Amino acid sequence: MIWNRLLVGVALGLVGASGLVVPEKSAAQAPLTAEQDQQKMLDLLGITALRPGPSGDEKAPNHANYDESLATPFTRLPDPLVMADGKPVTTATQWWHERRPEIVEAFEKYVYGRVPKDVPKVTWRTVAVDHEFIGFTPVTARELVGEVDNHGYPGIVVKIHMTVVTPARAKGPVPVLMMFGRAGFPAPAEPQGEEMDRVNAALKAVLVAQDPGLKGVFESHPAWQVVKNTPFAMPQLNEDGDLPNTWQLVGAGWGFALMDVASIQADSGAGLTQGIIGLVNHGQPRSPEDWGTLRAWAWGASRGLDYLETDAAVNAKKVGIEGVSRYGKAALLTMAMDERFATVLVGSSGKGGATLLRRNFGEAVESLTTGEYYWMAGRFEQFGAAASKAGVGKIEDLPVDSNELIALCAPRPTFISYGIPEKGDAKWLDQHGSWLATVDAGRVFRFLGGKGLVGADGPVSGDWKTAVEPPMQTPLLDGELAWRQHDGGHTDAPNMKWFLGWAGKVLK
Repeated sequence: MIWNRLLVGVALGLVGASGLVVPEKSAAQAPLTAEQDQQKMLDLLGITALRPGPSGDEKAPNHANYDESLATPFTRLPDPLVMADGKPVTTATQWWHERRPEIVEAFEKYVYGRVPKDVPKVTWRTVAVDHEFIGFTPVTARELVGEVDNHGYPGIVVKIHMTVVTPARAKGPVPVLMMFGRAGFPAPAEPQGEEMDRVNAALKAVLVAQDPGLKGVFESHPAWQVVKNTPFAMPQLNEDGDLPNTWQLVGAGWGFALMDVASIQADSGAGLTQGIIGLVNHGQPRSPEDWGTLRAWAWGASRGLDYLETDAAVNAKKVGIEGVSRYGKAALLTMAMDERFATVLVGSSGKGGATLLRRNFGEAVESLTTGEYYWMAGRFEQFGAAASKAGVGKIEDLPVDSNELIALCAPRPTFISYGIPEKGDAKWLDQHGSWLATVDAGRVFRFLGGKGLVGADGPVSGDWKTAVEPPMQTPLLDGELAWRQHDGGHTDAPNMKWFLGWAGKVLK
């Protein structure tokens, strides 16, 4: 333990000169608590009470519904191919110029919020470059920081952290999968031989200067080194026994980008007066149609794509986006809103992602309006209102649903992924509700000239209410819209090999 403490002290003294990314604290005013922030929004909307969300505990009195016979009390979904005035969409031109913008407007107003027109510019710079190995594949890893211009409000500093990894021996630009999560060098190269000897000599000198008595210890153990090279270890395999996702990606000739969402916007209501949302609002609370955290993360991914478009090692026309759970929601939203992304892998996204908001199964709209309200636009809370100046909020009044969010991705390749409750991908996520939404969205893929969902027996083109969900581990990968429920838990890792094979085919 004493060596660990001493080494940490030495390391902290060197970080400032190393060029590593160090989080910066802003000088903005103290943020509101989540409770204070949400109450301000409820007051703006005239909401005096919210309906409580259901419990995930099936033994609780207010447990969520898991009875399929009670899950769909409605017979219609918002139709992506019918204009708001009731006129049918009859041409692709009408979709692109009229109906698609209409759907985007509704999602921005009522669900995810609007990206302000005056969001400051992001300037990317390379912090460090490392030459590493992912498995046995040599790669080049770049640590990047996207500095957001804050001259309009210096009290908040936003530096987007992204790591880009590409195969070192690629013969040309490679496709890249951007993944939401934490960024950082995946397999940092270590000093070897004489370099490691110099490191150990320097560390021993520092330690002796701090504690002269250690000189005798080191003389008594001349062969011992303070730092040793990390021994080779086999990788931790995915749930299905496959190699880690990053190994699979570079092995298939892809690169990957790790997008650190926390550097864009904190995953909390208390953080809404900080991060990119707080910077644009000059540290003040949101208005009802301002963007929520999911939309901020999607904006950050788009800024990451801005950089990738300048990287000669990257095929910017074949950049995908991936995420699981809340990051799966953000990945689907990113794909829907930014048509430059070529493909998406949406893992276990639940409500606010690929699952129908209207379905009464597991997680509910009230779960979002009372809990993770900050993911969404403030106006979304009106659909969970028990009492307000506008009356009781009803989810049936929402003009859009997740079938249309998936439809906004058309005809670009879109892969919807889930696991199974028995392994930890909880029933709360309503996997079947995502299947229903995906089936209905397939109509738009076909309308735009694609195949949509295609199974072993041909296209899945029936009504969403009657389309039979395929058995677990049955891949539907012959169209631009893909579906597979694997036999693992709350992860999309068991579907990575299926995604790569499918994406390689549909992206040609």
